[in-house]
Amino acid sequence: MDQGNTAFILIAAALVLLMTPGLAFFYGGLVKAKSVISMMMMSFGAMGLIGVLWVLFGYAISFANGGTDGYIGIDGLVGIDVANLGLAGLLETPEDAAFPPLAFVAFQATFAIITVALISGAIADRAKFGAWMIFAGVWATLVYFPVASWVFNFTLDPETLAFTDGGWITYGMQEAFGVGAIDFAGGTAVHINAGAATLALALVLGKRVGFQKGAHVPHNPPFVLLGAGLLWFGWFGFNAGSELAADGTAALAFVNTIAAPAAALLAWLVVEKVRDGKPTSVGAASGAVAGLVAITPACASLTPFWAIVLGLVAGVVCALAIDLKFKFGFDDSLDVVGIHLVGGLIGTLYLGFFANGTGLIYSGDATQLMVQAIAAFTVMAFSFVLSYAIGWAIQKTIGFRVKNEDEIAGIDTVVHGEEGYKLETV
Repeated sequence: MDQGNTAFILIAAALVLLMTPGLAFFYGGLVKAKSVISMMMMSFGAMGLIGVLWVLFGYAISFANGGTDGYIGIDGLVGIDVANLGLAGLLETPEDAAFPPLAFVAFQATFAIITVALISGAIADRAKFGAWMIFAGVWATLVYFPVASWVFNFTLDPETLAFTDGGWITYGMQEAFGVGAIDFAGGTAVHINAGAATLALALVLGKRVGFQKGAHVPHNPPFVLLGAGLLWFGWFGFNAGSELAADGTAALAFVNTIAAPAAALLAWLVVEKVRDGKPTSVGAASGAVAGLVAITPACASLTPFWAIVLGLVAGVVCALAIDLKFKFGFDDSLDVVGIHLVGGLIGTLYLGFFANGTGLIYSGDATQLMVQAIAAFTVMAFSFVLSYAIGWAIQKTIGFRVKNEDEIAGIDTVVHGEEGYKLETV
């Protein structure tokens, strides 16, 4: 067993887990002061709930039999190995293994957690915490775990360390079209998946009271910058760690995780300067995140030059896309659709043109673009439909949204009995 790679994976898992508290700061700074606790608690709630569900059955659903048995397909009651709670055979490490299986379990657990937490940005300032937790658990079970199997599931040859089989998005389409979709670290499973769910929930819950352009401004830009910095730091584990080995591919992913968000940050600021006259700190943070989203599926398949171009494209397009909610009338509170759904689509489709060796500019063949589009839009449709159904069912039964008067007053004290800021008067 390679102890260096094992340490690399475990450190990467810790970095990705840090992204969720980073997201809590990023989102918390964007909402109003009287909703900051509620916003941050949605991320921490996801850490607790999804962490438990992953160990109990999430891994069993997502990584059953190398993806060869379809939707869930693991021996046991209702597709789950009940006796071992989804961790059968993982407690012993074969001598020829590249790393302990439990290291991979831990790494992928952090992906599940951050994906669910991302969705909470759609419902800021107006959602019940209990309803959110129910949605998070059901959505992870019915949407994220299966989609993770489509994208991340694989069989690893212990001798060659080559992936020999896996989910239909990355490996199944290769049999059908001669080339599989490329999604190195989760452009489809994480960002498009969460972005589509965000759009669905925004439609289910409706607009905030007084929703209009300029009505809701971030209460704490330093929180936003801190959160973006923590996200960027953790994203090195997200992208480079997905190689599951400390090698040249991980190094390429690492460099591209610097280049693309840096370019996107600059591009976003230019858009703000041209459009509004002033570049903002929130724009810098949002641009960096947009670049990180776009490079996620592509970080191991682009040269650094094309990563910079991707970052520039993502920075410009996502900066413009966040205004779509005003044009189409849906209240995506913290612009998850404009950054994660749009950014995920950009990064995934961009590979169809510029992926090393197989992209259109290299091969003259549009097959890679076709399979990238199939993967992206299938995940988007699947997630949107199921997310809307889950959210609608919760809204119609226990209610997902707080009362208007509680929303206006700020939901921290109503939902959690706490205040983010206690101001003393002398």
